Amino acid sequence: MVLGIRPDVIRASLIIKHLKSALGSNFEFVWSGQHYSDNMKDIFFRQLEVPQPDVTLQLDTASDQSMIGSLISSLGSYLDEAKPDAVIFLGDTNTVTGSIAVAAKNIPIVHIEGCMRSYDWRMPEEKFRTAIDHLADVIYAYVDEYKQQGVIEGLDPDNIIVTGNPIVDVLEHYFRSGKVRLSDSERSELFASYGYEGGELWSMTCHRRENVDSKDSLSQILKLASMCPGIVVFPAGYRTQARLREFGLDIPGNVKVIDPIGYAELMELINSSTAVLTDSGTIVEEAAVLGVPSVQMRTSTERPQVYDCGGSVKFDPHATHTDAELGSIIASAADRRGNSWTHTLGDGNASQRIAEDLISRFKSGNWSGHAPNPKSRPIYRNYGYGIGELGRA
Repeated sequence: MVLGIRPDVIRASLIIKHLKSALGSNFEFVWSGQHYSDNMKDIFFRQLEVPQPDVTLQLDTASDQSMIGSLISSLGSYLDEAKPDAVIFLGDTNTVTGSIAVAAKNIPIVHIEGCMRSYDWRMPEEKFRTAIDHLADVIYAYVDEYKQQGVIEGLDPDNIIVTGNPIVDVLEHYFRSGKVRLSDSERSELFASYGYEGGELWSMTCHRRENVDSKDSLSQILKLASMCPGIVVFPAGYRTQARLREFGLDIPGNVKVIDPIGYAELMELINSSTAVLTDSGTIVEEAAVLGVPSVQMRTSTERPQVYDCGGSVKFDPHATHTDAELGSIIASAADRRGNSWTHTLGDGNASQRIAEDLISRFKSGNWSGHAPNPKSRPIYRNYGYGIGELGRA
């Protein structure tokens, strides 16, 4: 299994444990090196008790292009030595482009989180997730809707397995069970360190290229945060912090920018928030499961289920908004706090389903090859819009 960013560690944590337990040394966990600092990865391994990677690739992280090029080269060299039966990827980040190295060696590819689509071809993640799905031999899709999207594109339905979303399992196993929770005193001390002295608490994350690499978009996001009636705690990745400095943007007085934090700290922050402002696909799902409203700061999304259940409000950072419109978005999110909704992300058994299927395939050697489905036709793509807003094609 090849992973590279901290949301991958969270989502795959229980799958990794199942595979390590069942397969021992026949399972190797490879870290791509996309995230490399302690608070971007190692603290997640410790808190979730995920086994340390067996292999860590050394990448050139000077730019996305150099990272991807060195990933393909480094992973290719590793594959020559390891000669794996199959290679597993998760998600849609730079790390999944390593599947090109696997395909070049004709090794079966497994993609967890398959067939998600935003239908916004401007997003690198949309290109990456589409590419790996069309290279993959086995695809695990979280919901039936995702599988149907893949079938419409021409993917073989027999090779797409619907599993549910592992994020539901992870939250139940670690956070709701109390296994990874802070005590009341620890939580109070943590929030005090953020400058929180009572009243409304909001949280925010922002990392996507299209948001943080655009001064206008980042300005709109900060303006939205300024409308929150209370402190906004903003754990910001280092790339985001660099852009804030580079663009010379003023941080609103109610926004507290901090370095990235661990899983336990982040979940406590979100769970205690009136709502979370985020462009993270993982966090909007986590918030929906926890019953915390979110403002999804994206033009388009591959996760419309959080809109369907009523847990999320849309904010497009690439559009111009009046103060009244921004205030209305914040008010709409706040009004949802305390509402109950039923999410459709999964039943809490997705990790076990995925792991058991992988173990069965390893033992049988059945990594069935993927073939186009001749009965399918391409879907019409409404670029620039989220399918959650337009409705299903």
